[in-house]
Amino acid sequence: MYEIDAAILMNQNVWQASGHTEGFADPLVECTSCKRRFRTDMLSEPFPKEISEHMDEHHKKNENQLEFKCINCGKMNSTKVRQFNMMFKTHIGAAMDESGISYLRPETAQGMFVNFKNIVDSFHPELPFGMAQIGKAFRNEIAPRDFMFRSREFSQMEIEYFVRENEWEKYFEMWRKEMLSWMEDIGLSKDSIHEVEVSPEDRAHYSKRTIDFEFEYPFGKKELYGLAYRTDFDLKSHMEKSGVDLRYYDEKANERFLPHVIEPTFGIDRTVMAVLLSAYTEDEMGNEKRTVLKLPYSLAPIKVAVFPLLKNKLELVEKAKDIFSTLRKTIPAIAFDDNGNIGKRYRRQDEIGTPFCVTVDFQTLEDNTVTVRERDSGKQERISVDELPPSLKVE
Repeated sequence: MYEIDAAILMNQNVWQASGHTEGFADPLVECTSCKRRFRTDMLSEPFPKEISEHMDEHHKKNENQLEFKCINCGKMNSTKVRQFNMMFKTHIGAAMDESGISYLRPETAQGMFVNFKNIVDSFHPELPFGMAQIGKAFRNEIAPRDFMFRSREFSQMEIEYFVRENEWEKYFEMWRKEMLSWMEDIGLSKDSIHEVEVSPEDRAHYSKRTIDFEFEYPFGKKELYGLAYRTDFDLKSHMEKSGVDLRYYDEKANERFLPHVIEPTFGIDRTVMAVLLSAYTEDEMGNEKRTVLKLPYSLAPIKVAVFPLLKNKLELVEKAKDIFSTLRKTIPAIAFDDNGNIGKRYRRQDEIGTPFCVTVDFQTLEDNTVTVRERDSGKQERISVDELPPSLKVE
């Protein structure tokens, strides 16, 4: 896997080759009364009742011949449907003519495809191999809404995994399982994840098979990740447009061919929200209500918190600071907390998702043991200071 950081602004020829300048569009209507603009799917599912009742099958299949009822003013005065390209268009250089047109990337994928030859020539990887990127993407949404689900700027993680054509099904299934495993690792319940096989008419133009992974948010199911088989569409298109040979040379088989691509795509913002929703818990402990963030150990911002039982006892504070300094060498994400009584400190650490709390008390001074409290169950046990580092790590 090779990580890259491609350009945000790219030559317009890239987007012409990928099909974005022609096909990356949403259906748009404008109300001529209130001048508001909408995507057609905001106005009907699939059409307003008052329209649908008077439509024949021909018109249902030709949405651009319809007028829609405005959801802002309620009038039927809308323009005909037109396709609105969602890429942000700009100019680069001093010339403000057609030659200087550029676009902010609507996805990170094309930056990897245009750098494919650089990776192959530099590292000579054997198939299968992947290119990965984390970064911003920009889409000129007609009507941003639904919090982070239709925004004009968002972060995504994408992988382009290059395989032989006759092995695409094998690696598609491999990535499907890897993505499900990833979701489990970050704390998403299997019951909250739903796989949706995208129908041919709803797939992107480059895709031969696509699966959407939806997460069950409190407000309904929303797309979280996607997995697509892009065939060799992108490399073939860029090769034809640029005139540069992008075929992969297999030295063992002595043949040149265009690899096919499996693409796992992850929305970062949506992931963070799903993780927090999955981890957030309200329960009772010791006949008291508490709020706890049950984050997986790997995601917890603080792994361990060290407390002296009493902050006004110098010997306890010094011992706690010694233990804190020792643990910090092997567990960098560690906190020292002596503010408030012990119960408040436990609750504070529960709320930020700290998996373990270590309390230094008077018994510690006698036998060099401490109380270790586990976040989710509240279970406490005495552990020797010498055994602390390994006992506070979760693989």
